[in-house]
Amino acid sequence: MKKIITIALLFIGTAAFAQNKNAKVSIEVDGVCMMCKARIEKACLSTKGVKSANWDVKTHELKLFFDENKTDLKTIQANIAAVGHDTKELKATDEAYASVHPCCRYRDDKVVGEHHD
Repeated sequence: MKKIITIALLFIGTAAFAQNKNAKVSIEVDGVCMMCKARIEKACLSTKGVKSANWDVKTHELKLFFDENKTDLKTIQANIAAVGHDTKELKATDEAYASVHPCCRYRDDKVVGEHHD
């Protein structure tokens, strides 16, 4: 019986340490300008455990480094959506989207077109 308990505790201990302190992830986040970049990166960096966040205006790619012991991708995406930006997995509420500056309205084709000209 003691042998089974010891093996179970070793397994649980190994699983607990299996999380990556330097997880690296890239996700797509909608936005159109440098104001969007600042807002997206600030939302990420205000999440406990996020070490680095860099969003590219042209590609819409957000590169993240974070500690999986302190946060997860779902939480980070929720914080991004809370400031009005969509990800592939999570869409910002209409209220959150309405809070972004009018030049940042990435769902509006006219605004997007103005940023590409």
